[in-house]
Amino acid sequence: MSESQPGRTGDAKGHGAGGEPHGAAEGDGAIRVVLADDHPVYRDGLAALLGSVGGIEVVATAATGAEAVSAAAEHEPDVVVMDVSMPVLNGIEATRAVTTAHPHIGVVVLTMSEDDATVFSAMQAGARGYLLKGANQAEIVRAITAVAGGEAIFGPALARRIADFFAARTPVAESAFPQLTAREREILDLVAAGRSNAQIASTLFLSPKTVRNNVSNVFAKLHVADRAEAIVRAREAGLGR
Repeated sequence: MSESQPGRTGDAKGHGAGGEPHGAAEGDGAIRVVLADDHPVYRDGLAALLGSVGGIEVVATAATGAEAVSAAAEHEPDVVVMDVSMPVLNGIEATRAVTTAHPHIGVVVLTMSEDDATVFSAMQAGARGYLLKGANQAEIVRAITAVAGGEAIFGPALARRIADFFAARTPVAESAFPQLTAREREILDLVAAGRSNAQIASTLFLSPKTVRNNVSNVFAKLHVADRAEAIVRAREAGLGR
């Protein structure tokens, strides 16, 4: 990933969570950012760091996913930097809510988690960037700048895994059951792989109720009586592998 050089130093205004700005990059045209992370030390430290970079303005911070959604609606930032594991509403669901209501807002997921399920759930929710919390200042600034400019950006290791994932996709699985939505097909794939509803909810960062509703919809659309019959139909079509 290319290195970005920090700009001029500004004043860091160390407000807490709840929508107040932490720092400001003076001048018109600054990239406006909302930071969402439930760890105050990390959140405030990142806000101070970004507040010292020319061309970036932290307009609000959030300690929960729900606060992140509210801050995005209130401040209409260019980018939301989103942690995954947060209370009230997790970062995946918060990302989905933000990108659905405000498609012009870019979301950069910045988290400790690098497992495939979290990466792809974030992408499916609409995130355009994904970095691990070990990323340095230049990498974070580069990601925010790129996403604000309409690009998608992922760390090199994650980019390779994403490419490998899509290269391994089978045409049969993609074309199976056209009557299902993409989410329903994804859930059916996990059902066919033997996952329980609770495991599916954890994997996709969905509520158990949402998973139950989608499973019921799948059964109705496939005209199957139970989970066992759905698994047979799905595996015959190439899902669950």
